[in-house]
Amino acid sequence: MSEAINPTAQHALFTEARSHNGWLDRPVSDETLHEIYDLMKWGPTSANCSPARMVFIRTPEGKEKLRPALSSGNLQKTLTAPVTAIVAWDSVFYDRLPALFPHGDARSWFTASPALAEETAFRNSTLQAAYLIVACRALGLDTGPMSGFDREKVDAAFFSDSNLKSNLLINIGYGDNSKLYGRLPRLSFSDACGLA
Repeated sequence: MSEAINPTAQHALFTEARSHNGWLDRPVSDETLHEIYDLMKWGPTSANCSPARMVFIRTPEGKEKLRPALSSGNLQKTLTAPVTAIVAWDSVFYDRLPALFPHGDARSWFTASPALAEETAFRNSTLQAAYLIVACRALGLDTGPMSGFDREKVDAAFFSDSNLKSNLLINIGYGDNSKLYGRLPRLSFSDACGLA
């Protein structure tokens, strides 16, 4: 059994971590992006399907390509973020299952049901996006996840002629604490949970 992480780590990953809207002028290296992926890839997905695919946008040209797809409220914080990750899902993720899940013919579960394949890919890529956020926080970075964008424009700009479909965007960098909003409340256990 694993041991509980210490309170300092809990604060860094959850209780003190914040979604950032402003960024310090401090770059995130390509090596750090590799480190982020090398942590987040170990998070579990159903049948180890690992459908998430990411594009890390870190150049002015990449940001300009993304600009038309952003909502007005997300424009400035995204253009000034050192990195913006497009978390997408591979609609034919199951083609990798013979290597990722060699215990049985998991590929056939999804080739027989396009609806199940899409639901699985979307659900598990969302889960992997959460792992990406936690991996960033574990490495001392801040994030700002967003769903305020035009998915069709992102897909046309970055994934035309591919099997990828965008799910969400995550800004990554070193947050400017002076631009944080006040801490928002969360639901209590009794409001959000039940026991059966």
